[in-house]
Amino acid sequence: MADSSKKMQIVFASAECAPFVKTGGLGDVAGSLPAALVRAGAEVIVMVPKYATIKDEYKARMEHFSDFYVSLGWRNEYCGLEKLEHDGVTYMFIDNERYFARDYPYGFFDDGERFAFFSKAITESLQHLPEGFECDILHCNDWQTALAPVFLREFYQGLPLYDRVKTVFSIHNVAFQGQFSDTVMEDILGVAHIPAAASQLRCDACSINYMLGALRYADAITTVSPTYANEIQTPEFGEGLDGVLRERSYALQGILNGIDVAGFDPATDKRIAANYTVEDRSGKAVCKAKLQEELGLEVRDDRPLMVMVTRLTRQKGMDLVMYALDRILAGGVQVAVLGTGDRDYEDGLRYFQDKYPGTMAARIEFDPALSQRMYAAADMFLMPSKFEPCGLSQIIAMRYGTLPIVRETGGLKDTVIPYNEFTGEGTGFSFSNFNGDEMGDAVFRAARLFWDNRDAWNQLVTQAMSQDFSWTRSADKYLDLYFFMHPEIERPAAVVDEPEAVAEPVAAEPEPKAEEKPAVEAEVKPAAKPAAKKTTARKATAKKATATKAAASKTTAAKTTTAKATTTRKRTTAAAKKVAEAEVAPEVKAETATAEAKPAAKAPAKTAAKKTAATTKKATAAKKTTATKSTTTKATTTKAAAKTTPKAVAKPAGKVEETPSESKAEAAVEAKPAAKTTTRKRTTTTAKKATTKAAAPKAEAKAEDKPAVKAEPAPKAAEVKTAPKATAKTEPAKEAPVSPAAKTEEKAPTKKTSVRKATATRKRH
Repeated sequence: MADSSKKMQIVFASAECAPFVKTGGLGDVAGSLPAALVRAGAEVIVMVPKYATIKDEYKARMEHFSDFYVSLGWRNEYCGLEKLEHDGVTYMFIDNERYFARDYPYGFFDDGERFAFFSKAITESLQHLPEGFECDILHCNDWQTALAPVFLREFYQGLPLYDRVKTVFSIHNVAFQGQFSDTVMEDILGVAHIPAAASQLRCDACSINYMLGALRYADAITTVSPTYANEIQTPEFGEGLDGVLRERSYALQGILNGIDVAGFDPATDKRIAANYTVEDRSGKAVCKAKLQEELGLEVRDDRPLMVMVTRLTRQKGMDLVMYALDRILAGGVQVAVLGTGDRDYEDGLRYFQDKYPGTMAARIEFDPALSQRMYAAADMFLMPSKFEPCGLSQIIAMRYGTLPIVRETGGLKDTVIPYNEFTGEGTGFSFSNFNGDEMGDAVFRAARLFWDNRDAWNQLVTQAMSQDFSWTRSADKYLDLYFFMHPEIERPAAVVDEPEAVAEPVAAEPEPKAEEKPAVEAEVKPAAKPAAKKTTARKATAKKATATKAAASKTTAAKTTTAKATTTRKRTTAAAKKVAEAEVAPEVKAETATAEAKPAAKAPAKTAAKKTAATTKKATAAKKTTATKSTTTKATTTKAAAKTTPKAVAKPAGKVEETPSESKAEAAVEAKPAAKTTTRKRTTTTAKKATTKAAAPKAEAKAEDKPAVKAEPAPKAAEVKTAPKATAKTEPAKEAPVSPAAKTEEKAPTKKTSVRKATATRKRH
């Protein structure tokens, strides 16, 4: 039973979190995802180190909540919990000045020890949380928190409070794994004496890997885009962890990041020169002119402005930029780059700025306010990453109506729809290979659209700005995972997009019902319509039986033939219609994946319908042949039958595609029974039944071949005409004695004949 009173309670652990401390995309995720989870009805506590770089305004609002000691190898370290409520989310800052009172979050000689302490403090603090908060999900992010699932399993498993905790580990960039000397295993982690832990953390003879530990110990693994989740399972992108990721692929999924749509909103952003919306983008032109002026570029609206806000590293595609920049700038595209990184790239950008004054601007610095102005002012945003787990810059660019030019990798492939010049769809431009010429071509595809077809360009901008990249959608997917791991907790109905999650299993069940329904209708409706026809047919059968007996005396033969000719035409048409309608049901049934018992039970009924149709047609020819003894009269009667049969077949042929195939079957079958007509009089009834029996297997065989007939509907009209001619020629030709096999077949249906006669008699009375 699901507990409707309990909320999902999540501890979200991250080494950085906006707005307190941020160096990259992880800070944005930790700053936005917990708030979206809270809005969706969960309770969330975010755990972050209390760095010295956190602004004093936030520190002043912190409340000392608890303190305790954390054992780390042979040492006991102080840990304080400083509580802060911010935008509806509870933050717990892990306080230890020896480890965290530094000028920058990472990059120190003792990072292995610092973040081992952080991971241990997270697991220890689960028993020091506010009253009523019992952690259901411990969600860890990147290598800095990767040891928490390991510690939880090795040191805390079996304790009542920890038994319910499920762990989720998110990979934001698999390239940063936290590799350290194996000496830390005993000295800091204290797990060297635990063989399972020691072997699962080790990545080579003398090193351990924090992220490897999380991948092996966590209950579920996520990464920040579906494409990246696939890529990291390959040697090219897996950074040595592809093997373990393939092993645990059943626990791995990619969930696309979102952005803070309220913080990144061109309609309300105070950091940009002029506000604008998707409907009225006049403010964007103002932003472009102001930025061109600020960066020393020519203030021209007719030149496309392309910007980059990035780390200057090979991973971000700077090799391609250096290769193609000469061609791009010479081609008339303005370029502005903001960022810091490798010295070679910094110097290269300064060189191009000097070579192309007024066209190229390089700002080798970190300036968040300037980055915002660049997002708003530019026409194009270049992001040619070698690999990109998710990427937020291209999403922010689209939000501000700046079309991204990206390489098809990771989250870039998942978020940017390439422009299609034929359909007009798309939200940007892309290229496949890590190649400078391909990147240059993509830039000029965008530039040419800007120059040559401004209407198409503006439509593309509208489509890009209309995309939904809010955290609401991503949070819902994370909640799907959390509730899957804790099925005993009832998911609140207020969760956004909840119906989608519920709709999946429900949609799976009605499918058979939806398919069953037409099947039932197909069976019931034909049954309802031909009810009267069946009676007529049976009455006609009774008349036929009487007429057959009367045929023994030559005096009544001529009268009976005339009456029968009319009746047979009606009966043949009715039977053919019945076959046409009855065959609708098997087609529908063949599609349904229901139990085979029903189709099996109904198959004989359909076969019987086919038998009836076949019998009536053959009976026409047989009876007319019996009516007179002379060969001349027989030939005339056969021609009359040939005329009657096309009418009977042609009518339903227009409605049901299978009828021509039946005509073929009948033509083949009629060749045999025609020989039996020489027996005349008494044999006529038996011959009719033998024909029915002989028709049954062949009709069934044809029924199985129906798809082949369906696939070639064109020749059917020809088939309809051909079949009767074959019958007309074959009937008088074959007057050979009945074979023993045919005699056996003749005897077989005598019981059925009696039953049908009896039924017909009952109907008549």
